[in-house]
Amino acid sequence: MQNVLIIDRVSEKLLNELSRRGFGVDYRPGLERSDLLEIINKYSILVFRGRLRIDKDVIDAGERLRVLARYGIGLDNVDVEYAIKKGISVVNAPNASCISVVELTIGLMIVVFRNIYNYINLVKLGEWPKGIFIGRELYGKNLGIVGFGRIGSRVARYAKIFGMNILVHDVRDVSKDVRELGGVQVNFEELLKESDIVTLHVPLTPLTYHMIDDYELSLMKDGAVIINTSRGEVVNARALIRHLDRLGGVALDVMEQEPPRDEIYRRLIAHPKVIVTPHIGAETVESMDRIADELLHNILDAVKWL
Repeated sequence: MQNVLIIDRVSEKLLNELSRRGFGVDYRPGLERSDLLEIINKYSILVFRGRLRIDKDVIDAGERLRVLARYGIGLDNVDVEYAIKKGISVVNAPNASCISVVELTIGLMIVVFRNIYNYINLVKLGEWPKGIFIGRELYGKNLGIVGFGRIGSRVARYAKIFGMNILVHDVRDVSKDVRELGGVQVNFEELLKESDIVTLHVPLTPLTYHMIDDYELSLMKDGAVIINTSRGEVVNARALIRHLDRLGGVALDVMEQEPPRDEIYRRLIAHPKVIVTPHIGAETVESMDRIADELLHNILDAVKWL
């Protein structure tokens, strides 16, 4: 029997389906790293999210490990190359949460442009602040999409419904697909200069680490908005604070430090132009169930080759 250790919160659907197929399932959401290192040698399959680093130490401690299964998209917290060298399969669910992340991205744009978060806070405090904040429409605005993959391309389709102008930057030539949506592919600097909103949809790589820094922020329009639902490390938080007075708003679903503890992140969160949500891009019932289905399929496929 294959023993599965699950160290983060997942859909009950995955737990039930693994058990139904004869896997031994140990569900330990929130398990600390030190405890993981002590017990991982009992399991052949590890299911996890982005909370802990699955690095060389964890992989070496898992003497029986055969499958690392990321419940979600990103693999930047996994030493994939080392795992593969040791004969361990690494699987994830790259498609399942796309719709939820896209909807959150569009929702954050609206919340920032209409100052909805400020209105809600003041009404909860007993005020009736009608007319204090004058919002802006998305219609006719230039939306700069950085990364035109599964999520970025869907954001473009949703944005066209709102009547937005689409600018795209990607390291690949996606100009044909972008043109079909009525947009244009441009270089990174042009996108930053021309966009009213810049939304980030890239993986974390050496090329994307702090791709939004002082220089990039200096290129952006006064009043421009930044949305990041990709990876926290893509944006340099210290640089962002230095440019907040000039920007129109910032919405972050991801941060370099989660949960935030250092003063720099507390300052960022407290700023009246900043909205931070606690990495909830995939946090919908539908997304969780789709992740369970996709990951289960990929686990079963990997197990066939053990």
